[in-house]
Amino acid sequence: MERRQYPTPGEPAGQKQIALKNIFDIQTELFHVLGYSMSYLEFFGVLTGLAATWLSARAHIISWPVGIVNVLLSFWLYYQVHLYPDMFLQIFFFITNILGWWRWAHPRTFEADTKKQLKVSFMKPAQLTRTILIAGAGTFLLGNFAGRLHEWLPNIFSAPSSFPFADSFIMIMSILATFYMIQKKIECWIIWMLVDITATVLYYVKGIRFYSLEYLVFTGIVLFGFLHWVREYRSYSSQPA
Repeated sequence: MERRQYPTPGEPAGQKQIALKNIFDIQTELFHVLGYSMSYLEFFGVLTGLAATWLSARAHIISWPVGIVNVLLSFWLYYQVHLYPDMFLQIFFFITNILGWWRWAHPRTFEADTKKQLKVSFMKPAQLTRTILIAGAGTFLLGNFAGRLHEWLPNIFSAPSSFPFADSFIMIMSILATFYMIQKKIECWIIWMLVDITATVLYYVKGIRFYSLEYLVFTGIVLFGFLHWVREYRSYSSQPA
């Protein structure tokens, strides 16, 4: 890997801009460990992702702005490794992080907890049924779409989508999990568990192994989040009306 050269005083501004731009290149190495080349982009994408997920598991509202930073980094990473559905998913996440931030901070009166934030709650059976149907149909349709992107837009997508159906499953389920997380539905953590297991395997195969490790860690955080939200839900019965 070619060593990055920082400009010295008096060098043209364009050289400095190129050096900064290289930080966001998946090929620009931050460090090398156990035979794996870690890029700046992957390293900081993982750190912000772990931080946002841990804060969500704690039902902390600051998880949303941290998540916005993670989304921006992940969008560019997925583009460079040709995981296009995951790339498009980050646009959705950018919007929903803003919506989630607002929703948790502005509950209706009967939805507010003692911190004046949105309470956690369980999904209704009809919501669960719709979720299963949307997950199946969405994965099938999006997987077929992603598999043809390189044919329809070769100037933008120079290589075929990698594992379009597995990648599409991650995207569809992540959308559903995010929607239910905005509403603070406890079942969102079960959906996230399916996403994290799939992503752990997919990203390992694609060679972005720090991201794979991140999603393996996510599975533990998801379990914690599920149990924490259930405890919080049960605590409401002991609180004065």
